[in-house]
Amino acid sequence: MNPRGEAPSYQVWALPGFPEVQDGDNLAKLVADAATARGLPGLAHGDILLVTSKIVSKAEGRIVEAADREAAIDAETVRVVARRGPTRIVETRHGFVMAAAGVDASNTPAGTVLLLPEDPDASARRIRDGLREVLGVDVGVVVTDTFGRPWRNGLTDVAIGAAGVRVLDDLRGGTDTYGNPLSATVVATADELAAAGDLVKGKADGLPVAVVRGLPHVVSSADEAGPGPRENGRGENGPRENGPRENGRGESGRGEGVGQQGEDGGHGGGGGEGGRALVRPAADDMFRLGTSEAVREAVLLRRTVREFTEEPVDGAAVRRAVAAAVTAPAPHHTTPWRFVLLESAESRTRLLDAMRDAWIADLRGDGFSEESVAKRIRRGDVLRKAPYLVVPCLVMDGSHTYPDERRNAAEREMFVVAAGAGVQNFLVALAGERLGSAWVSSTMFCRDVVRGVLGLPSGWDPMGAVAVGHAAVSPPARGDRSAEAFVTVR
Repeated sequence: MNPRGEAPSYQVWALPGFPEVQDGDNLAKLVADAATARGLPGLAHGDILLVTSKIVSKAEGRIVEAADREAAIDAETVRVVARRGPTRIVETRHGFVMAAAGVDASNTPAGTVLLLPEDPDASARRIRDGLREVLGVDVGVVVTDTFGRPWRNGLTDVAIGAAGVRVLDDLRGGTDTYGNPLSATVVATADELAAAGDLVKGKADGLPVAVVRGLPHVVSSADEAGPGPRENGRGENGPRENGPRENGRGESGRGEGVGQQGEDGGHGGGGGEGGRALVRPAADDMFRLGTSEAVREAVLLRRTVREFTEEPVDGAAVRRAVAAAVTAPAPHHTTPWRFVLLESAESRTRLLDAMRDAWIADLRGDGFSEESVAKRIRRGDVLRKAPYLVVPCLVMDGSHTYPDERRNAAEREMFVVAAGAGVQNFLVALAGERLGSAWVSSTMFCRDVVRGVLGLPSGWDPMGAVAVGHAAVSPPARGDRSAEAFVTVR
């Protein structure tokens, strides 16, 4: 209930009689004319205009010749999120994740396509400023487009641009009606407004603009003034409920008065952050890729990381990676993998010191100078700097024994390949957990030492060591490798 005891409510209506928009048209004037047509309530301070992006694009000349729509989609795409047959979900240059990059071939001349507005927030500001100039009213403007939604069937309109509207309502830090703290509640107000407008605009009814009245608290004031007397679009005062407010035709409007100033002022006189605030960066998106695309990228995401931060490693994340590792293929339905997790600094230091001593003994036996020995030993620093170590081991349980060395060697090679597949699964899964890793072969050269220090069974063969941690710096870009260089066709 509001302070006067009235049930919360708002009105939403579409503007009929909107003309076909052409390149160069003044949208603010077209909206003003349509909103003040006979029989309509006009526009009032605190109203919100919901404007379909298609007419914005037409007015801004975003119609381009494109015999091939797919080529136009390519040009507007910065990242493919998912692909199923001919359908592509992509990230646009604006940061929107949507089907076909918003490239529309409907309601446009043959051989042409309609692109999204270049800057939907700037488009919204121009419409808002134009309506203030034409009608003298401060309204919010939301530019809308139709999106699909993860986990849900059906389409809905969302906000892609905004001016004078609080696009997000951050309730974090408050409490619910039971006093429970709200720690993650941020309401996408502009998207809710867009969906409300779509209910009256429709998808095929030729009604590209809708008006919402009765929610002035989501509209930011152009002159940073709080609630108080305002004039209507014709400079006339009229009856009011909570302070004078009039529509664009000199008739009294309905609502609760003007809204409060946007939190950051924004563009266009208190326009707020605009629709860009609704876009979640891809790096922060838990679902930034489709299933098939995520599988492919996960493999490429695995990079060797040699510098780590001091942030602790979550042991549960490592165990999830182990669970992925042991799904690798293996001979004879065996499970030839074991993973030794060195979670204490003491166990890591004890192992690395023993391995260092064994390595130094080998190098001195090979005749290397003390300077060369010291230089080579420093290569093991990547393991010492890591906050977490894992030693993958191969076990030959279930392997077959043959009367000749040739087949016994092949049998072991099968198990070694399976061990390698398990290690690769492990490294890829760590990357999926946002953990960096570096596989180092050193434990393979002193297996008896490793088994003795860690108390491992004699049948466990260490297969290197994996340094795990949070990457201190991003690895350099991976160079392209053509598959053709590694393929022979017969």
